[in-house]
Amino acid sequence: MHNKKIWFACITFLFCCIPPTYAQKVIQLEPSARWIEKQWNAKWITNRDGSKVDYGVHRFRKAFNIEQVPDSFIINVSADQRYELFVNGVRVCRGSARGDLYKWYYETFDIAPFLKQGANILSATVWNYGEWTPGAQVSHSTGLIVQGNTPHEEIVNTDSSWKTLNDKSIEPSLVYIQDVGPGDIIYGDKYPWGWTAVGFDDSLWSMVIEKEPGQPFGTGIQYIRALVPRTIPMMEEKDEPALGIRRATGVKVEDNFRKNKPLAIPANTKATVLLDQGYLTNAYLTLSVSKGRDSRISLTYAEGLYIGPDDKGNRNEIEGKYMFGYVDTFYPEGSENRIYSPLWLRTYRYIQLEVETKEQELVINSLNGEFTGYPFEENGSFKSDDKRLTDIWNVGWRTARLCAGETYYDCPYYEQLQYTGDTRIQSLISLYVSGDDRLMRKAIDDIALSITPDGILRSRYPARNSQIIPPFSLYWINMLHDYWMHREDDAYVESHASVLRNILDWYESKIDTQTGMLAAMPHWNFTDWTAEWPTSWVIPTGGVPPGGIDGGSAILTLQFAYALNDAIELLSYWGDEVASLKYGKLKQSLCKATIAKCYDKEKGLLSDDIKRSSYSQHVSIMGILSGAIDESKYKDVFNKLNTDKSLIQTTVYYRFYLFRAMLKAGLADQYVSSLDIWHNMLASGLTTFAERPEPSRSDCHAWSASTNYYFLSLVCGIMPQSPGFKTVAIEPHLGYLNKVEGSMPHPLGKIEVSFVKEKGKLSGYVILPSGLTGVYKYGNENLQLISGKNIIK
Repeated sequence: MHNKKIWFACITFLFCCIPPTYAQKVIQLEPSARWIEKQWNAKWITNRDGSKVDYGVHRFRKAFNIEQVPDSFIINVSADQRYELFVNGVRVCRGSARGDLYKWYYETFDIAPFLKQGANILSATVWNYGEWTPGAQVSHSTGLIVQGNTPHEEIVNTDSSWKTLNDKSIEPSLVYIQDVGPGDIIYGDKYPWGWTAVGFDDSLWSMVIEKEPGQPFGTGIQYIRALVPRTIPMMEEKDEPALGIRRATGVKVEDNFRKNKPLAIPANTKATVLLDQGYLTNAYLTLSVSKGRDSRISLTYAEGLYIGPDDKGNRNEIEGKYMFGYVDTFYPEGSENRIYSPLWLRTYRYIQLEVETKEQELVINSLNGEFTGYPFEENGSFKSDDKRLTDIWNVGWRTARLCAGETYYDCPYYEQLQYTGDTRIQSLISLYVSGDDRLMRKAIDDIALSITPDGILRSRYPARNSQIIPPFSLYWINMLHDYWMHREDDAYVESHASVLRNILDWYESKIDTQTGMLAAMPHWNFTDWTAEWPTSWVIPTGGVPPGGIDGGSAILTLQFAYALNDAIELLSYWGDEVASLKYGKLKQSLCKATIAKCYDKEKGLLSDDIKRSSYSQHVSIMGILSGAIDESKYKDVFNKLNTDKSLIQTTVYYRFYLFRAMLKAGLADQYVSSLDIWHNMLASGLTTFAERPEPSRSDCHAWSASTNYYFLSLVCGIMPQSPGFKTVAIEPHLGYLNKVEGSMPHPLGKIEVSFVKEKGKLSGYVILPSGLTGVYKYGNENLQLISGKNIIK
């Protein structure tokens, strides 16, 4: 999946006085070794006027001439915090991919298709959100750097020849601001219309300030931003269908945007129009307007409308509901065909358009969305004789797609942060449905960079604020093991051995020598969003099980033991038998101590803590996954935890581990009968899966899309049998289903399965790509699988 050239279509997205035009395709390239190994000739440049760290939107321009258009013109580009790059008025790239100061990414691409003989303009918008910087954005100070690949391309290197404008036409909109950054307020009468064009008059612009040269990682005495090549492809960008109009007041409408008709708002009018995409999406918005001098236009974005606080009801229904969300505001200056657009993507199903005109009518020519996200392709598939599961598959995949950009997102509307607990699940979905492992590798790398001096990882990274959820460091170990099982990439996996060892050392230091279990744990030991573990902003209790703060938590202790299972396999594979044996004994000791102090023989279940203060599904799930519970009791314990409603119940997130325990207990045929939460979400009109059962803050949380992984890995039964996915095990679990078909991408090709169940017996076929072999298991049946088509009778 590590392509040297990645094609992507870039569409213009301009603040200019004419409608945007479509660009040709541009090629993202691997950077020259020269700019990986040696200091750059180009300098970081920054704005001359105003603060370098506070909020600001800055325009940069470089005029240059070429005698003839070359076959290629390759440049390397990065910025702090973000940039949009234009060549002769056409947007060619957005960046930089999010990282941190230790690994600051840059993009490399060929701009020759956008050049012309004679005068040319390379321009960029660079913005810094200052105090409202998104939680996922690390930053040093406002800056831009462009490095030409060869001497003839270095004519555009950032240096003192560039010009800049501190654009005061854009201000932050702080209405319902979330951790994704502010909205935008744009004043048309202050905007530098046409600033990306060759003939624009920039004589009043300032000269830039030159800063330090670009310094690639590993080559310098010190680093402000250690430059590294981008490791993921550019984001996908494609037009969304036109928004539908659901209701309007103050203006006559006729579903204008879907009919490609302008919407005219008379002078001295207040109008409100509710628009519906029909499903949740992430998109860059472009609003084209004419006239409307001194008018005010506001766009409010929401995942769903509200009946009351924290109550959205059925997402398809609008009657009696109100809009609540973050806002962009535009003030037109009265000209024709002006394009207004927010700086960053917006997440929405509904957009409320509010307009107040003055003495001149306003004509809204169009309001268009351009979907954006990591360019995952749906290479896997799943079908069954229960059509409802197809709906779950489709909504699950949309959920996963909206939670993946330059990093994985926990949710696109509120945070866009890459949490390890979420990311482990998201990565497996990516591997099974797309086969693209690049974002998973970047996530493993990103989160590893967050390690603290005492050896634990931050819970989310990249991030400008530190948050530590110790159990998420254990999930990072699980995720590294997942990658090792699914990809033959031994050197990469072992490069993270020191991080794994640090985590284990940290956890080992937290064991209470008297109880043999984890002692009082620092930080926020989040496990699941259960109602019985409520949130407090004074002490870190939200989602934390009993014993998580005072010590003696069976859940947290057994999660450590569960992670040790994966760590021991990796250490053994790396040839460190001493560490493998050491941690094997530690794992046994943790399990033995927890069973001795927390296993309730009368209930046949584990208690949540050493005080036996409560009982949850979670603790016995970890009892099975860690191996603390005797294998002979797996089925009995699982059936009890899965049917006893007096237990604290898992929510959507932790059901991922419920189903892993179900599989380990040999009861995976129950899976397709255990999807009530997902059926209920679909019945409530959700078009993506929510963070948790109602009331849910977030309507889109990728940890809730685990169904797509389980449809293929558990129902179709496709699992790696050996590290690197060198061999495959096919062990289907159809439950009440009588027919399933599925396929998933493998590094060697596609794995396909088709099964029909009649009178408890399966028939069908398994197709393996060339070079892949494995085993088929169903009941007492065991068959050796070869490359090609294998008939199951």
